[in-house]
Parts: sequence; structure tokens; C-alpha cells
Amino acid sequence: MTLRQWLFSMVVSATATLGATAAEKEFKPAALTFGTLRGMTVESAKVKVETYLKGAGKLDQAKVDTIWGQYDKSILERTVESIALANPDAKKAIDDARDASTTPVTEVPTAIKNEKDAFAKTNLSAAFAKGLASKRVYEEALEASKAITPENLVDPSAFYFFKAVAEHALTKRDDAVLSVIRLLDDVTDAPDRYKMVATLMFFDIQNWSKDPKDLSNIGKLMDNSGRRLDLTRGGTQTQEIQKKIVFRLDEKIKELENQCKGNCNGGCCPGGGNGPAKGDNPSSPANQSSLPQGGQRDGKVDAKELRKLAENWGTLPASERQKAVQELTRDLPAKHKPMIEEYFKTLNRMNGYER
Repeated sequence: MTLRQWLFSMVVSATATLGATAAEKEFKPAALTFGTLRGMTVESAKVKVETYLKGAGKLDQAKVDTIWGQYDKSILERTVESIALANPDAKKAIDDARDASTTPVTEVPTAIKNEKDAFAKTNLSAAFAKGLASKRVYEEALEASKAITPENLVDPSAFYFFKAVAEHALTKRDDAVLSVIRLLDDVTDAPDRYKMVATLMFFDIQNWSKDPKDLSNIGKLMDNSGRRLDLTRGGTQTQEIQKKIVFRLDEKIKELENQCKGNCNGGCCPGGGNGPAKGDNPSSPANQSSLPQGGQRDGKVDAKELRKLAENWGTLPASERQKAVQELTRDLPAKHKPMIEEYFKTLNRMNGYER
């Protein structure tokens, strides 16, 4: 049974319990069908390259033969080198995309975007996208992928693998599943290493929560924000991701607060106890630079207290920050503590306290 057939069986099962409309919406990628793809042979790829160069008036048979005699290079690398005889700017853009020391581009280069020949444009775009994906520049990698005609790919397995990697990293659930299906079911000669990693990605995606407030999903947003900052991309798109992080965590905090209201005797207090300690005053305001003293709270996560703490996060000593996180996360698993800390850091970056 292929991956697509397995997913289709899930559609049938879901239709019986959810109704046709809900099931189709939930498992839409499973119903799509595609043609079989296979990597081109060296001989057929070379013929296509020669046809392209002849049409561009740039065929130099001796140079082409030399390029295709480099058996240590992949078929895609030799294809790109050959196309460069007519389009050298595209080759330079691809080399820069692969070079870890160069600043990642923010758009698909004109030399690739304006290429008229479908075969050349497809493989230049595939090589460019693969180079960017290797450097974790996923957004532009996917943008370059839009220009690709799968039937013109000399190496469809590499294209769908790196496309799936980019979509998985950006949590594009349906797109990633679709790319994995094409790689595992439609590309007949995909290398085992690609198939193994793609299978792991597929099963990882099945475990993603649909709840945007789920801490694992918030963690994925944080990973994406951190990746963009590592790439020195702190512009509007990164700021929007950070705003989404803050919004989702605000929602999660309010959800925890609502769960705790009226349920403190049930062990929902952040301190894990059965209510406020004797002498605590729930109505007294929180200290500006730390949480209430004594390690006990009234069973509520005070939004005003959280905001005040967040506003002063950048000025607090490390010991105070650690104490604050410990107090706030007493009723959460330890793995979520870095997320709460990142929440405060993100707020401060947005408000200009940290750069």
C-alpha cells in the first residue's frame, strides 16, 4: 500500500464518522493524484542541455563534453554548469545560495526569474531552492519552487525532499504532506536517505496539534523567529511572527488562568498547593520587579502582573528573572520554562527594551 492509498483509507474512515465535507477538508491532499516521476539519465539530460544551448546560440560542444565528463558531480550540478554557458548570472546566484558565508537573498534573482526556457528555468530554480534550503532560507526557497515544472526536473527526488524540508520547517502542514507523498509514492528512484527522512517528517506532522495555543506550536513559531534572527532578518515578517508568539502565549496564559479560577483547592494553584498561604493578600499589587514573596500565589495568573513583569524584564538581574520564571511555571512541565522566558524577551524586543 502506498502512502497515498493509506491516507485515502483514512479519508474513507473519516467520512463515515465526520461526514464527507469535514473529511475531505481534513484530508484533501490524500485525494490528489500525480504522474510518475523519475530522474533523467545523464544522456537525456545532456541532450536537453545541448538543445537549450543551441537555441541560445551558445553551444560549445567541447566545453559541454568536459562538464559532463565530471562524474564526481551530480546530474543537477552538471546541468547548471552547462546552462551557465548561456546564463552565467544564474550560475553565480546559485553559487551564492549554496555558500554559507554569503548573505542570503531576499528574492529570486532576475537571471533565474526571467529565464524563458522551461527546462533551464526549472533546473536553475531547483538548484537555487536547494541551496537556500540548505542554509535554512526557507521562504525564498519555496518562492523559487513555484517556477518549477516537475516533468522538466533532472533530479525530482532532491527537489521534493528539500521542498518538504522547507515546508516542514515553516509548519506548512498540507504542503509538506503533499511533497512527502510525491517523493515517496511518485518519484520512483528516490535515494533511501531521502525516503527515510521524509517518512520521519510525515509521522512527525501527524503528531502536530491543531490547536494554535498548544505550546509545541508556539515553540515552532519561536524556532522560526530565532532562525530568521540568525539570518539577520529582523524585519516586518519576523516582527509579525513575534507578535503572533506573544498573542498565542497571552491566550495560553489566559486559558490557564481560567482553568485555575475557582479550582485552587483542586491543586491548580501554580505553587501546587491548596490555596493561598495564611497571611497572603490576593488583592495586594505585585512587586514591580518580582513576583509576590513567599512562593505562594492565590491560584490566578494575574495578567497585569505578567505585563508589569514583562515591561521590566530587561532591567532585572539574572537571579530575579530565574526566580520569576520558576514562580510562573510551577504548574507547567519543565520543558515549557524556556517558552515563558522567551515570551518576556519577545515582548521587550517589541517594546524596545532589548535589541
